[in-house]
Amino acid sequence: MNDAARFQPSELIEFATALFSAAGMPGERSAVVAELLVEADLMGHDTHGLNLAANYLGQLDKGTMKKTGDPVVVNDRGPCLTLNGEYLNGVWLTAYAIEEAVTRAREFGLGVVAVQQSHHIACLATFLPLATRHGMVIQLLSSDPAETGVTPHGGVEGCFTPNPIAVGYPTDGDPVLIDISASITTLGMSGRLRGAGEPMTGKWAVGPDGKATDDPGVLVADPPGALLPLGGLETGHKGFGLALMVEAMTSGLAGHGRADGPERHGASVFIQVLDPDAFGGRDRFVREASFLAERCRAARVAPGNPAVRLPGDGALARRAKAMRDGVSLYPGIMPALEPFAEGFGIAMPSPLA
Repeated sequence: MNDAARFQPSELIEFATALFSAAGMPGERSAVVAELLVEADLMGHDTHGLNLAANYLGQLDKGTMKKTGDPVVVNDRGPCLTLNGEYLNGVWLTAYAIEEAVTRAREFGLGVVAVQQSHHIACLATFLPLATRHGMVIQLLSSDPAETGVTPHGGVEGCFTPNPIAVGYPTDGDPVLIDISASITTLGMSGRLRGAGEPMTGKWAVGPDGKATDDPGVLVADPPGALLPLGGLETGHKGFGLALMVEAMTSGLAGHGRADGPERHGASVFIQVLDPDAFGGRDRFVREASFLAERCRAARVAPGNPAVRLPGDGALARRAKAMRDGVSLYPGIMPALEPFAEGFGIAMPSPLA
């Protein structure tokens, strides 16, 4: 199979849905997971799209990702809901929680859902349109209390995860889709570069000697180093502060985290959805958001430089092109899925001519 070939997105979704269903997940949930993973590839976030599918299938096979069942309500206070995800697939679980938050926001003006013991939730940016399409504002945060890899400012060992932060809101055109993390890069990208024998494109990690480095191998050295928080060696206090906020809003509010000593990979998730009509009004919100968006796009740039883009502009442009021309998958994704397809008797998707 030629991994550089392009594929029809709908065929990839159908293929991934069949794989997850054959692995024991309910069909409707499998379809949600498949669509959101492919959505990440469409947007260009190819470390957090179908690249994760083989790992998820392996987790389902080992039982470390629960195949069936429902999240358990820990606390329900009207606009606020806390769930125990029971280590169900985190992509489906997050989509479910956002739907619940949107419903509560319509009633109360805001809906907040905290989730403990979810499984991995993939690409945060793909979830944001689930709220913005309803004219809502969404904040989505995630951490993994069983994993480390990012050092606090001034340290040389991992204490927390990259702790992504995503915010989406509507304008009179495309929504603004912000997806960043409290670290300079992700553990997934670091692993990909390490496997390819390539350096990072900046000094994004720190070794045990306290020096910044572009070598991703430092993360698995003995003793290991760690990824630097956003801001790097000099101004990493900014990313460190963001990481602490994410930990408090996810594991802290969900009521389960690092202090519990979890040995199982998972995620703590925080979702807040706001209805602008409960504040200054949706029309006013969109007017203000759109004005600033266009002002930024029209900002002067240095001669020869491209125009300013807003967060999400590039991802949505890549998505539109991929929907038109087909999506190209990172090498290694389809070969990793081929043994599962063969074992389940599912045909591999054919590349576009």
